[in-house]
Amino acid sequence: MRHRTTAILALLLAAAATVLPGPAPAGAAPPSGARSAAGACPRLDARLTWYGNNRERLQELIDRHGRCLPAQRGIPGKSKPLAVFDWDNTVVKNDVGDATTFWLLRNDKVLQPTRKDWRTTSPFLTPDAAAALRRACGTAVPAGRPLPTSGDTRCADEILSVYSDGATTAGAPAFAGYDHRRTEPSYAWAAQLLAGHTPRQVRGYAATARAENLRAAPGTQQRVGTRKVTGWIRYYDQQRDLIRTLHRAGFDVWITSASAQPVVQVWAREVGIGADHVIGVENLRSGGRLTPRLRGCGGDPEAIPYIDGKRCAINRTILGVPPHRAFERQPAHRRQVFAAGDSDTDATFLHDATGLRLVLNRNKAELMCRAYHNGDGGWIVNPMFLEPKPALSTPYPCAERARVNPDGSLGPVLDDRGAVIPDQRDTVF
Repeated sequence: MRHRTTAILALLLAAAATVLPGPAPAGAAPPSGARSAAGACPRLDARLTWYGNNRERLQELIDRHGRCLPAQRGIPGKSKPLAVFDWDNTVVKNDVGDATTFWLLRNDKVLQPTRKDWRTTSPFLTPDAAAALRRACGTAVPAGRPLPTSGDTRCADEILSVYSDGATTAGAPAFAGYDHRRTEPSYAWAAQLLAGHTPRQVRGYAATARAENLRAAPGTQQRVGTRKVTGWIRYYDQQRDLIRTLHRAGFDVWITSASAQPVVQVWAREVGIGADHVIGVENLRSGGRLTPRLRGCGGDPEAIPYIDGKRCAINRTILGVPPHRAFERQPAHRRQVFAAGDSDTDATFLHDATGLRLVLNRNKAELMCRAYHNGDGGWIVNPMFLEPKPALSTPYPCAERARVNPDGSLGPVLDDRGAVIPDQRDTVF
């Protein structure tokens, strides 16, 4: 009888060992295929192509930080882990700010500025640019009324040149006197050109432009004035899946963008991100209509979500950091666990992420220097999911001229210890 009891006990213990795995090492993530009767973290779609082991790295992040497993859900007072994405060329291919600006010009929605003075549209517009715009667009249209840019190619060309090239059609600089790490005046100007319209009207314009650009075949160009410009946009399936999976795993997912806030809000609905989780360039209002004045950040009235301005906007809007400290890097336990971006405008807020930083390679020097240096192992690089760029033939000049300084000059990129990052080869393409 004793031998039978011992045998039964051994069988029960063996069965328990099969069902209940031993304790994982401290800090280890659940295996990517982990399942349990009580539930498991959602899986990224294995049918979608990622570079190398990037999908596995992202899944490990979700498993480690998500609130999807019973043990993680049960921690009293545990806040949702924060994930922040850039928008243009990160979640979508091409630029929704461009698409909306092009639509405005094709449909006579840019209004004659206050007092017919283009200097009222941006504090950084140069006298040469203001004069060129006045000559091209004239003064016959009353202030606040639509300029006929659908047919007046001279006016459309001048506005497009200032916006897209940062210069007049004659080649004179269009903007000057700004902090190059806190604002990009041409991005801000796209929002400032919305002045005089209501937020509801702008959302309607953005929705119409969105429909046109999603309907157009990849590679489509459209004509604005006398120029041909990009005329199509696509959501990246991989990013759509990643955002959906992060949401299901209990992450707090946000967008930060240097495009106009109402425009990005329209596009973000498609991936399940509400208007209250979109940070963009934000116009101040008067009488229910947008004005050319923008909401600044951290005590700087001209700062927009751009490079260091993105950190400021995240600190202010998501973390509740007071203005006098909003440009400062916050303690690790408060910062985003995950961040994704594609350009130098994203370098600071990606650097702030404490878990993983996903970079789509568009050959942007400062960002790629940090990503390839990968000082703490938390950077992962992926080619663009559509029309990836070829490899650069020369290394990124990290040690001398890859970081833009506030005055616009270029200098070396430094790591967290203050050491110069050496030049980096382009290896993911």
